[in-house]
Amino acid sequence: MTSRRRRLLVPAISTAFMLPVLLALGTWQVERLYWKRGLLTQIDAAEQRPAVPLPADPTPFAKVVATGHLRRDLAALYGAEVRDERTGPVLGGQLIEPLERADADPVLVDLGWVPQDRWHDLPNSPDEAHIEGYARPPDHPGWFSATDDTRGRLFYTLDPAAIGAALGLTKVAPFTLVALGTTPPAGYPDPARQLPRPANNHLQYAITWYGFALVLLVIFAIYVRNEVRA
Repeated sequence: MTSRRRRLLVPAISTAFMLPVLLALGTWQVERLYWKRGLLTQIDAAEQRPAVPLPADPTPFAKVVATGHLRRDLAALYGAEVRDERTGPVLGGQLIEPLERADADPVLVDLGWVPQDRWHDLPNSPDEAHIEGYARPPDHPGWFSATDDTRGRLFYTLDPAAIGAALGLTKVAPFTLVALGTTPPAGYPDPARQLPRPANNHLQYAITWYGFALVLLVIFAIYVRNEVRA
């Protein structure tokens, strides 16, 4: 009897430790599920509303409009994305240009996708620009983020402060304005068509963690039954 108890002790302790962890992870994913649903509902509602003048602290994903002059001479490229063009796969990224405003700090504008070998050659317009889009919060580099090429103005982390400093701007808005629109006659830059919809996979994640918890209980129960019968 003492030997059997010893054989059951370690599995029982392991199960008692792992079960709450698995249940907590599943519950956390359920909470994330409802949070993500609320966020998607907020984005859907924002897309139906007209754009408002860009405030100093905009709500992410709210449609806004800003007016100013684009600095094509300070253009940069963000990210790396391959698209299928008529000539075949083409590597490109998002064209970033500062928008100088009369009553506020410059804001970096993501004007849309351009081929990597053509973004230097796009024509400049002296006219005042009216940009409608949404505010995107800043990104921050992680352990595995690609290194920015500040001299070549190629960036892989959308951090307005870092990009602005590399472009020689002493101060920029702490967010990026992502332009919404249609493809211009020239074909580039190709802006976003709608507000972003982040993926909502939290239900399957929750089922996975709860499933692991159930499997753990079944395995422990089978082990106990076999030990009792032995």
